[in-house]
Amino acid sequence: MVVALQLSLCHRVCVDQGGAPPVFSASAEIDGDRLRVVVAGEVDMATADTMLQTALREPAGRIILDLRAVTFFDSAAIHALVRLAQQFPGTLTVLPSRQVRRVLDISGLGGQSWLSPT
Repeated sequence: MVVALQLSLCHRVCVDQGGAPPVFSASAEIDGDRLRVVVAGEVDMATADTMLQTALREPAGRIILDLRAVTFFDSAAIHALVRLAQQFPGTLTVLPSRQVRRVLDISGLGGQSWLSPT
C-alpha cells in the first residue's frame, strides 16, 4: 500500500501602509516537491526581496510563481525574478498579470521559457 503525504505550509507577509489595506502580499504553499508562491499587489524595491525570500524559504523541485494579482512590477521585481529563474533553471513557471507581462515584454524578457503564455 502506498500512502501519499501532502504538506501544506503557508507563509504570508504583508507590508502595512499606515492603516490602509495591504498593498503587497506573498504566500507560499508546498505540495510534495512543488512550491506555489502567490504574490499580490505592488512588487517594487520595498517588496521584491520578500517575494524572492518567500520563494526560497522552502526547498522545492518546481516553483510556480503566480503573479496574476500583481498590479505594479518594477526593476527590483525584475531583478528578483531573474535571480529565481537562474536558481531554478527549467523548473520555474511564472503566471503573469497583464501589467507584469507588459513590463517583461518591454524589458526584453517576454520570450523566456519560464513565462507562461496565459
